[in-house]
Amino acid sequence: MVLPRRRRFAPSLSTTASCCFLPRSRRSMSLTLLLYVDMAGAIEDGDGRVTGKDALKFFAMSQLSRPDLKQVWAIADSKRQGYLGFSEFMTAMQLVSLAQAGHEISQGTLAHADLERLEPPTMEGLDKKLKKNSASKSHSDIIACHPSETPVSANWFNSKSGKKIPLRSVTSIIDGLKKSYIEKLRPLEKTYQFHDFVSPLLTSSDFDAKPMVMLLGQYSTGKTTFIKHLLKTSYPGAHIGPEPTTDRFVVVTSGPDERCIPGNTIAVQADMPYSGLSSFGTAFLSKFECSQMPHPLLEHITFVDTPGVLSGEKQRTQRSYDFTGVTSWFAAKCDLILLLFDPHKLDISDEFKRVIGSLRGHDDKIRIVLNKADQVDAQQLMRVYGALLWSLGKVLNTPEVMRVYIGSFNDKPIKETAAGPLGTELFEKEQDDLLSDLNDIPKKACDRRINEFVKRARSAKVHAHIISHLKKEMPAIMGKAKAQQRLLENLDEEFAKVQKELHLPAGDFPSVEEYRDILSSYNFDRFEKMRPKMVQGVDDMLAYDIPELLKSFRNPYQ
Repeated sequence: MVLPRRRRFAPSLSTTASCCFLPRSRRSMSLTLLLYVDMAGAIEDGDGRVTGKDALKFFAMSQLSRPDLKQVWAIADSKRQGYLGFSEFMTAMQLVSLAQAGHEISQGTLAHADLERLEPPTMEGLDKKLKKNSASKSHSDIIACHPSETPVSANWFNSKSGKKIPLRSVTSIIDGLKKSYIEKLRPLEKTYQFHDFVSPLLTSSDFDAKPMVMLLGQYSTGKTTFIKHLLKTSYPGAHIGPEPTTDRFVVVTSGPDERCIPGNTIAVQADMPYSGLSSFGTAFLSKFECSQMPHPLLEHITFVDTPGVLSGEKQRTQRSYDFTGVTSWFAAKCDLILLLFDPHKLDISDEFKRVIGSLRGHDDKIRIVLNKADQVDAQQLMRVYGALLWSLGKVLNTPEVMRVYIGSFNDKPIKETAAGPLGTELFEKEQDDLLSDLNDIPKKACDRRINEFVKRARSAKVHAHIISHLKKEMPAIMGKAKAQQRLLENLDEEFAKVQKELHLPAGDFPSVEEYRDILSSYNFDRFEKMRPKMVQGVDDMLAYDIPELLKSFRNPYQ
């Protein structure tokens, strides 16, 4: 099918940037695909997303079988977001073209296809639809635009009205989570001051943030070098040395140019998910910065480089901010946490033990990396590996053995004199496994958002029950100070009462000591009483809204 000629096609700056990464012969196809989106009206609401409902109508014109289209959608929507953006839509159209040419559709189809000579797919009935659409346009010049960088749903958080968000505005799983949070979960958090006890209120950028990988370890275990190794280049502000050189938290993310943004600036930017760090004060923000640079990997993943955990005599020098609290904050936001060790630094210091303890509840995100393993021979490596597992077993308090990746993650060739041929092969396989784990992060990002959202909702519900229980236990008139002191001293017993009375899982309850410290500065008599309708709303959200959301944005051909 030949596309009709247009009077003018003016791609946006973002569109031009997206196409410039493609070979010359593929640029025309990418522009053709943008024309398909615009002309076929696949994105009727202008939000730059092809939902399952749009796909059923649009891809039916390809005349492919339902199983083929099911596979096309599954591969294109690899992140399982429930919609196709610009790049995912282009992938889908390439797969449709290959399927029409007789190729079998699988995960490796695009990797082995000759995309240089790939023709646009044939879409039956598109000509007629184009004429109908062009007749309804009030203007003769049609401009194809790249989807907006800022999602429309970001405005929901700025609205001060109590109106409900219309269901038609929800065009993705993330949008659905935002709607549930604003309408049901956030009111509960505000009422019972959840943001003061556990985690700050969420913003739109918290939902839309790219997956994050945090690196933790003692100084000189290769954290900064590890990031440099993955990027194949250094990032702005990177310092590498045998002593503690990274003295601050550095977020390495994508940006139009290479520069470092100070912590106080990045914490107030609405499009960045770091506003919650303001609670740690200026002392921390002066030790926090964002390093941005244009890089294809950083388009999908953000890295968090951390200061080396202190050991020995250095532990006596106290930091000017709550280091453990900051790592705990990042742990809740991150999709993967890498704990780095090297063969000469297996001891776990008191500060490192506190840091690992702050990762409680995020065990599924933790991966252990034994770096610089080529500095010892095979016999020593076996002993080092055993000693590392023994040390971790005393700190992690889990019956399962953590996955440990062994290798030398830097740009230098592996020292075969120490590792030997067997060690070299082992390091290569371990590195491939770790890189595979990292490659899966963007694909699992949406699932991780859902998982963290459900965890937060359960935590907020338990928090509401605790606060309302403490309010209920306070006397009406006399002896309030003594009653509050008694409740604080026996807080573990009060937790047990709430758990037994409401049949709540023990694993959903917070740390007694942490809550005792925070509660000591509050007046229990001013806490809110239990609001059953509000808690029931969160229960309904977990039991009905979230499952229905996932069902609505699953593969439309299932």
